[in-house]
Amino acid sequence: MSQQYIHCLVNDCHYWNQGNMCKANEILVTSDSFSSSQPDTVDAAMAKQLSPSPAGGTCMSTCCKTYATKDSGGSKADGVRRMP
Repeated sequence: MSQQYIHCLVNDCHYWNQGNMCKANEILVTSDSFSSSQPDTVDAAMAKQLSPSPAGGTCMSTCCKTYATKDSGGSKADGVRRMP
């Protein structure tokens, strides 16, 4: 099985790692409109319960809901964790 990578350029995120790699064990990417209507606690662990939403045909209208600031320690109620 080939390994898959999530690349991230947001270096103030708890899950960011050298080489611009996302080290979250799972992520949730959604449309900005959906994201702005939800609390921060809506994240990857809830993905199977959520309805998909269009991004309007542009990447500029998307959002990573898994973001957590580096100084947060990544402690979130949703169970997303930083991989080794």
